[in-house]
Amino acid sequence: MSETLARAAKGDQSAFAEIVRAHQSMVFSLALRFLRNRATAEELAQEVFLELFQNLSQMKSPEHMLFWLRRVATNRCIDWTRRKNTRMETALDEANEMSVGPTDSDPALSGALQRMVAALPEKPRLVVILRYQEEMEPTEIAEVLGMPVTTVKSHLRRSLASLRERLERHLGEAQR
Repeated sequence: MSETLARAAKGDQSAFAEIVRAHQSMVFSLALRFLRNRATAEELAQEVFLELFQNLSQMKSPEHMLFWLRRVATNRCIDWTRRKNTRMETALDEANEMSVGPTDSDPALSGALQRMVAALPEKPRLVVILRYQEEMEPTEIAEVLGMPVTTVKSHLRRSLASLRERLERHLGEAQR
């Protein structure tokens, strides 16, 4: 991949296309999980890759580029929500695309959990998405989001406690 990065930095369009193909699902998935809107996530992913194209010469390694892509994608998600200041909604046809669990899980429960994650504040939501969707360690998340590891762990602890409490309430209401 570092050869591809070097070729792309020298202007090789096919090499850049290879980079985009290799990372587009990760960037799009982060945006979709955070923004919960397919069209907006696609637009944001395009903006991230345009910015990558403009900054290719600054990429030191494939690992640096991956870190950079995650950081820029998460920052663009936060910027977008602050600009738009709208509530996140999901179209019904997109709900299945976003499920993370095994296919035999309860779709109603998965949908409720997704809505609960979407209701978290920006930073805690990003921390949860990066931890459980991207399977990143707290130290990696701290680097990507530019915050102390203790803050990442606090966001995770509080978010999981909040989600657990909301889920218990949801399950209690569903059993009535």
